[in-house]
Amino acid sequence: MLRIGDDRMASINMALLQLDTQDDKTANLNKIARMIDRAAEKGANFVAMPEMANYIGIGNGPYENAEDIPGGVTIDLFREKAEKHRIWIHGGSIGERIKDEKRVYNTTVVIDPSGEIVARYRKIHLYDVDVKDGVSFRESDSIKPGNDVVNFKSEFGIMGLAICYDIRFPELFRSLALKGAKLIFNPAEFNLFTGKDHWETLIRTRAIENVCYMVAPGQFGLKKTFHTYGRSMVVDPWGNVIAMAGDREGIVMTEIDMDYVDRMREEIPCLKNRRPDAYDLDVK
Repeated sequence: MLRIGDDRMASINMALLQLDTQDDKTANLNKIARMIDRAAEKGANFVAMPEMANYIGIGNGPYENAEDIPGGVTIDLFREKAEKHRIWIHGGSIGERIKDEKRVYNTTVVIDPSGEIVARYRKIHLYDVDVKDGVSFRESDSIKPGNDVVNFKSEFGIMGLAICYDIRFPELFRSLALKGAKLIFNPAEFNLFTGKDHWETLIRTRAIENVCYMVAPGQFGLKKTFHTYGRSMVVDPWGNVIAMAGDREGIVMTEIDMDYVDRMREEIPCLKNRRPDAYDLDVK
């Protein structure tokens, strides 16, 4: 591994776990544990998972399977694996219990190689839609939105956090980039219907416009009420897809050169060339 200076590494061996999570939480966690072990054996020093990695179900299932953070079985497992293998773990997302409330947070937790929690992000944007004579769905009925934009520091550089539907809100990703993020995670359980047309385009767009890496692990397979798209991918700052999972559960790995972000931001200085004085984004 090439080391730059005393405190930053230039490259990451990134492993994305493409999961087909169902409603047996114990079985899901056992599978995740085996996949983390395999990724570490293959040389991964960073493992990332999709949205709702530990449980996907209907009815009261999401609420009943939500956990305290820290203190829940899922995060305890991730911390144990991170420390055992001396790797970083991005836990996709899980349902986080909220005291005295039936709703939960949709929460990403990042764990460093010593097993410590270094970042927690609660999904900001929720999919609430009511189309006349069409689809009616309110994610906010069961999920409480977060309010904080979250970056974290690692020996590889600053990284940012988002979840699924967040990908449709470029303001969040620009905020993460302006706060220093050179790599942004976007775990998801994208629906097959929208995924086939929008998933790759959105991920590549966020990478290009912010001149950063996008790491996007996705759920794959048929769930109780919908079909997820999969196609977990890593996109570089030029917009190239440098790794993509196939149409099945599994592990996809790639090397990420973090110095490439600096080179691309010199050649395409769109973050520096912004004109915030000329436009007002706070439009009511």
